[in-house]
Amino acid sequence: MVSTAPYGAWRSPIDAALTAAHDGSPEHVGVVGDEVWWTAPRPAEGGRRTLVRRRPGGAEEPVLARPWNVRSRVMEYGGAPWAAVARATGGPLLVFSHFDDQRLYAYEPDAADAGASAGAAEPRPLTPVSAVGGGLRWVDPVLVPERDEVWCVLEEFTGPAPSDVRRVLAAVPLDGSAARDRGAVRELTDDAHRFLTGPRRSPDGRRVVWIAWDHPRMPWDGTELKIADVGADGALTGVRTLAGGPRESIVQAEWAADGTLIAASDRTGWWNLHRVDPDSGAAVNLCPRDEEFAGPLWKVGFRWFAPLPSGLIAVIHGRGVTTLGILDPGPHDDPAQQPGAAAGGGPAGAGPVDVVGPWSEWQPTLAVAGTRVVGVAASPTSGYEVVELDTRTGHARVVGEPHTDVVDPAYYPEPVARTFPGPDGREVHAHLYPPRNPDYQAPEGELPPYVVWAHGGPTGRSPLVLGLPIAYFTSRGIGVVDVNYGGSTGYGRRYRELLRGQWGVVDVEDCAAVAEALAAEGSADGDRLAIRGGSAGGWTTAASLTGTDRYACGTIMFPVLDLASWAADDTHDFEAQYLESLIGPLAEVPDRYRERSPLHQADRLRAPFLLLQGLDDAICPPVQCERFLAAIEGRDIPHAYLTYPGEGHGFRCAETIVSALEAELSLYGQVFGFEPAGVRAVALAP
Repeated sequence: MVSTAPYGAWRSPIDAALTAAHDGSPEHVGVVGDEVWWTAPRPAEGGRRTLVRRRPGGAEEPVLARPWNVRSRVMEYGGAPWAAVARATGGPLLVFSHFDDQRLYAYEPDAADAGASAGAAEPRPLTPVSAVGGGLRWVDPVLVPERDEVWCVLEEFTGPAPSDVRRVLAAVPLDGSAARDRGAVRELTDDAHRFLTGPRRSPDGRRVVWIAWDHPRMPWDGTELKIADVGADGALTGVRTLAGGPRESIVQAEWAADGTLIAASDRTGWWNLHRVDPDSGAAVNLCPRDEEFAGPLWKVGFRWFAPLPSGLIAVIHGRGVTTLGILDPGPHDDPAQQPGAAAGGGPAGAGPVDVVGPWSEWQPTLAVAGTRVVGVAASPTSGYEVVELDTRTGHARVVGEPHTDVVDPAYYPEPVARTFPGPDGREVHAHLYPPRNPDYQAPEGELPPYVVWAHGGPTGRSPLVLGLPIAYFTSRGIGVVDVNYGGSTGYGRRYRELLRGQWGVVDVEDCAAVAEALAAEGSADGDRLAIRGGSAGGWTTAASLTGTDRYACGTIMFPVLDLASWAADDTHDFEAQYLESLIGPLAEVPDRYRERSPLHQADRLRAPFLLLQGLDDAICPPVQCERFLAAIEGRDIPHAYLTYPGEGHGFRCAETIVSALEAELSLYGQVFGFEPAGVRAVALAP
């Protein structure tokens, strides 16, 4: 029987505990022998990430038990934290970064099964601990068995300040000698470049490529593709720039089995794949299209494409949404490996042959082995799962972390991709999640409240996938609209550069335009609109609350609130000069930094708000929130400030996620005038 109750007051089986238990997604897939491996979240175990293996028979097993946490902190966002190789005897050899101390460890997970001693079956450190600043950190490892080394990016802090840091490519001996002596680490490059990705070795081992860039550029602004020769002693010589520059963003480079070098470059205005001559740097676009074959390089080791041994290339591509396809860059010796042979595609040069399946979003992680391609994908009706494509048959199947409906899917939202008219005639892309609950209907004539979600980045985007945090609200009668405002990725360089010098303007305008359009068309109650976001989305939320009167309230999570101090002292090295493009050079437009900052516009704030902050956040530290609260002290603005020890940038612990979700729902109930079912009210001061 369907009951009638106000929007927001509907009871839902999707509670905060259930949402927290399923938070996070698999990442960083790899193929080790006949097994598929990936990292997986464990919210109930302090938010650590474990490493999981899928045995050939289909069983999933953790490779590492507690307390091991497979996650890097390089550039704070981290990246690929592990590498493994299957050996003829003794089982696989694994090298990984442990989050707690950021050391590299080697581990032989099958050693215990082979009768090794207990000590031999435990991870052993490969690198030392540093007492300086943030210590020694490692990411994007590549095992080099013939040299008994692992090559990776080393991030070394030289002092206490976030900018006291250097990064180089380094070779770490697998014998553990560097764990006792930092001098045993062999540095492959100098620190002439501020940022760089891990090395990619040519099939013959004679060359290596990597990507580098410097302040004030971010990797989506412009990067350089570097190449060097590898000597018999393992040293890199003849380092030179092969492609790229200040206005060309190359975000991934890989060698094909035949020695061909492939790179994802946006030289056309879209991240397309190019074949790059390793001698001259001349590039040929393999599939010229106005769509993205890559994305923003937020984490070192992202993989949007992966060459197969046959010469085909597995690609993640799309415009707004993504799919996995197989691209034929040219003729092959084996006709059976033509994509049209099994997958029903067209001739070479016709574009990728896309996987058949429900998935609408593929994470930037791919691995290949023979004719198999493994990735991580989700859809509007399923969370992220590990998917394997057999390129011989064109058949794709879920091989890990399979989505399970924890409740009846009737409680999930049915999202719709929309494009709204924005200011100055520009388009604004968004995903609309209307309220949905089979047990309830609203009173006749009542319109639902809506929450505008502003994604982080801001150089990023929101995917069209099932997420329990969204379903937590929609199943209670609160609509959600996830806005890919101007500056978002997935729509070409021109769209993502709409934020150049306009952060706090275009994002705020676009979110408001979507909210107003929903109210004007009768989809949302114009008097019950909220906005929420974390990180850069927290900035957009705070800027919207201080710069417009469009919203009745907002939820601000781990935000940027004071531009000048954030750029000068409050954030990490990677984003320390991000504002040079988002706002403008501080030396040239200092007033703009003050005028745009919510901290300095706090006198305009009228709406109630919730402020959520991790106390161990090195990217948007608590001091930003503390200054903002001091600025509104003594004013009659209902608000709550909740802090979480042990949490960094983004919440990973189940207890934190439950607290944050319930507090957010309570805020909306108090402001929008409904009583949330089964949620304790958060106290709003004053």
